[in-house]
Amino acid sequence: MPRLDESLLTGLPPFARLGRPEIREILDQAASRRYDEGAAIFREGHDAETFFLLLDGYVRVARTTADGDQVVVLHIAPGQLFGIAPALRRDTYPATASAAAECIALAWPVQLWHDFAARYDGFAAETYRTVGQRLGEIQGTLTQLATQAVEQRVADALLRMANQSGRKTDAGIEIAFPVTRQNISEMTGTTLHTVSRLLSAWQKAGIVRSTRKHIVITAPHRLVELGSAGGPES
Repeated sequence: MPRLDESLLTGLPPFARLGRPEIREILDQAASRRYDEGAAIFREGHDAETFFLLLDGYVRVARTTADGDQVVVLHIAPGQLFGIAPALRRDTYPATASAAAECIALAWPVQLWHDFAARYDGFAAETYRTVGQRLGEIQGTLTQLATQAVEQRVADALLRMANQSGRKTDAGIEIAFPVTRQNISEMTGTTLHTVSRLLSAWQKAGIVRSTRKHIVITAPHRLVELGSAGGPES
């Protein structure tokens, strides 16, 4: 593997307080891994042997409900740690992570997490901050599943993905990673038929543009009105 450059980590929150020699120490213990779109990175309940830093791509995180259904609870963007089970005082992964798009990540043996937390200034604090943010996001998603109408849930799911990865285009805000209607149904606890019906209606209304694995939000303000701000289920 080519020697990784310190610039990969410079400025990223877990490593922002570190000098180049310390970053060099961390990188020398990392392995670079590539995952094709759809590939599983780790699975819920499996032994947590590795933690990761996402360099490129997007990671989709799903949890299994009591009924055995898979619910997509969040997406992870480049520059973030994931698979940090030790920060939750777990020795197994609490969720399943897969590549929403082709991903490149750095990987370290999980045994190094406590060493990093003890030796490197800011690493533990930023990791726990990340955990807190994600737990809040997961709780928000689960609350929406329990309390919102289907139309609101689907609208909010699209808005979350746009906030996490959206890029402006002439047509509107494009979700930067491939997303299928099945993915959206798993994010919102509804059926594939319902998601298809809503996206088709919204496309006719000029709110979204949806093609295979590709969604552009063409009228974000209207989608906001359909989401948590209100709007009856269609």
